[in-house]
Amino acid sequence: MADAFATITQRRMTGGFRIDGIEGKNIHIDPGPGALVRTYQFGLDPRKVNAVLVSHSHTDHYSDAEVMIEAMTRGMTRKKGTVVGSRSVIEGYKQFGPCISKYHLSKPEVSILEPSKSTKFGNIKITGTKTVHGDPMAVGFNLKTKDFSISYTADTEYFEDLHKYHAGADVLIASVIRPGNEKLRGHMCTNDFIKLVNEVSPKFAVMTHLGMKIVMNDAKKEARIVKENTGVNTVAAFDGMKTNLDQFIPRQKTLNDFEK
Repeated sequence: MADAFATITQRRMTGGFRIDGIEGKNIHIDPGPGALVRTYQFGLDPRKVNAVLVSHSHTDHYSDAEVMIEAMTRGMTRKKGTVVGSRSVIEGYKQFGPCISKYHLSKPEVSILEPSKSTKFGNIKITGTKTVHGDPMAVGFNLKTKDFSISYTADTEYFEDLHKYHAGADVLIASVIRPGNEKLRGHMCTNDFIKLVNEVSPKFAVMTHLGMKIVMNDAKKEARIVKENTGVNTVAAFDGMKTNLDQFIPRQKTLNDFEK
């Protein structure tokens, strides 16, 4: 996922990302331009998506949401799936949104999230996380199961209590738009992410929504800087990246463990 200029130039693909197999569910988050095409390109099936999550009302995060909903609901022929989004995405707020038609919201279950508000999706608890961004209703998402937690900051600038919304995350995914200490209102830079990773202490960290300066220079270098300053394994997302998250899920102890 990339910023608006990367979206326009397509220097980075802009289809959002998927979390597959979490409690038996497949979730597509922030399906921006090209989400449907890229899903097929990388060998996935949009019809197997169980939920679509949209953080806010900027086009690089929602433009393919309706077509992904059509895939999820078999062409709007079945009551199927779940849509979770900010108030601006689902209902509209002032000049922001709505981003998904009432028609497309008529088949799936629909939940509006605000910071600290939760909804249940099977065995997954999805909680909205606070952001400071151009869309004042924008939210991030914390996905929590019995043994595992993934947090996504969405687009936000760093603020003092940001870490509280992502506390306990095993995997932390964040929009990081600028390198070093280059500030941009409503977004994080690498130095901001270093502070957040140190405060949250995840097992694994992912930088996504990379801005043009990071994309054109050395995204891997920025990720290495985060790792060096936090001790947390950190990667800069690239087009088509796949990561097996099973390694970060606590393994249930067996009788053999106690006998050792």
